[in-house]
Amino acid sequence: MLELVDIHKTYEGRPLLQGISFTVAQGETVCLLGSSGSGKSTLLRIISGLEKSDQGKVFWDKEDVYSIPVHQRRFGLMFQDYALFPHKSVRENIAFGLEMKRLPRSVIDTRVTSALEQVNLTGFESRRVTDLSGGEQQRVALARALAPEPRLLMFDEPLGALDRTLREHLIAELRGILHQSQVPAIYVTHDQEEAFTIADNVLLLHDGMIVQSGAPDEVYSHPASAWVAEFLGLGNLLIGLVANRENIQTILTAAGEFQLTCKHGHQNGDLVQVLMRPAGVSLAGEATIESVKGIVEDVVFHQSGFKTTLGNGLYFYLPTALKIGEMVFVQTGSVECLG
Repeated sequence: MLELVDIHKTYEGRPLLQGISFTVAQGETVCLLGSSGSGKSTLLRIISGLEKSDQGKVFWDKEDVYSIPVHQRRFGLMFQDYALFPHKSVRENIAFGLEMKRLPRSVIDTRVTSALEQVNLTGFESRRVTDLSGGEQQRVALARALAPEPRLLMFDEPLGALDRTLREHLIAELRGILHQSQVPAIYVTHDQEEAFTIADNVLLLHDGMIVQSGAPDEVYSHPASAWVAEFLGLGNLLIGLVANRENIQTILTAAGEFQLTCKHGHQNGDLVQVLMRPAGVSLAGEATIESVKGIVEDVVFHQSGFKTTLGNGLYFYLPTALKIGEMVFVQTGSVECLG
């Protein structure tokens, strides 16, 4: 098992990583999700030994790996550009690292064959990598990472160069391969759909800190802060004023008044962040309790429905397309206090 304890790193005099701690269990895929510059790639380099942290420890099965050279850690690292040798065949690319270790030919052949089977490329041994599609090259790079039988696999935006359709197909395939191999993995991305598809556990990085962690459904259903909700694009964010009435949690916003349950224990007069999710809403014929009034400003087709933006900036997904300029009352669905 991999364990990081209180990792700190500065870059150009500014804190990049601030007290990062987490574990990766056998067979688990952990995804580091965050915007560019949040320290995700630097964290991978620290784990692999390519870079040193200013403070903190990296353990593998409770052994500090600080003094273990990069090539002896048995941690595989796969990048976006794949770094394949264009003049070599598929087999030669996969075998290269094994040959550098001077393993017996029989062992190399066995591992290459096994790796090709794992990524569904049996029969591609003699093909030139330059003759392969982007998705096939990605699988060759994965086979090369699997062939040395690593204790840990790390992926740094491995699908970033691929188009959306191919990326969606390969991420599902990669998830299956990782679960089958039972190799623990750390997957770095800025794409939330990618992260939620592949991860068993998601770690959200912001300003060099883990601001939320958990299973994908937990993170999506219960964002820990307004930043998390905004980064994940979960819906409309509003500033609200707590105005409890007769022991009922009431929050006043520019969009309306809402009654909801909040675990934060606010007092009357406190300002809070409110998340109004855009799905699961309906139209009302007139103003009702917890409805939102607005003039339709824009309507765009979306797979979740027609994304309807009102003049007040709020947006909702509706089953039918409304007319621009139409006055509507939207009965809100999920409204929650983020503290």
